[in-house]
Amino acid sequence: MPVPIEPIKDRYPAAVTVKFGDSAALSAALVSSIRSGKKAATCGALRDFEAGEPLPSVGRRDIVLAWDGSPELVIETIEVVQCSFEEVTEAMALAEGENDDLEGWRNDHRAFFQRNGGFSPQMQVVWERFALIEDLAPAS
Repeated sequence: MPVPIEPIKDRYPAAVTVKFGDSAALSAALVSSIRSGKKAATCGALRDFEAGEPLPSVGRRDIVLAWDGSPELVIETIEVVQCSFEEVTEAMALAEGENDDLEGWRNDHRAFFQRNGGFSPQMQVVWERFALIEDLAPAS
């Protein structure tokens, strides 16, 4: 049974709710990767933030939702970098925990951005490093 979100919002009243990925399968894989400690960063297209998504800021806490909207994790932003896609460094890419090298990260993210509004090597991205604050999975 999913954890109700209201008590979590009470504990983290300023938190924003976020989902990772663009499909149920990708979302589940990314949440699992954060939970395991492998994923400690993410990035998104600046255009999405300009369209209304709240920009991450250091100290902000987010409630990470599963694809179905149930709360999974609470993370806190610890670093934010805005740069072009081609300026993302290997260290930044590896912190996302999704690939073994910068080229793999570029290939996967190029495909993601193409599916979600378009891609250009010069497009601006917002890269965010975060820390896991709370795992909301029910104790088994």
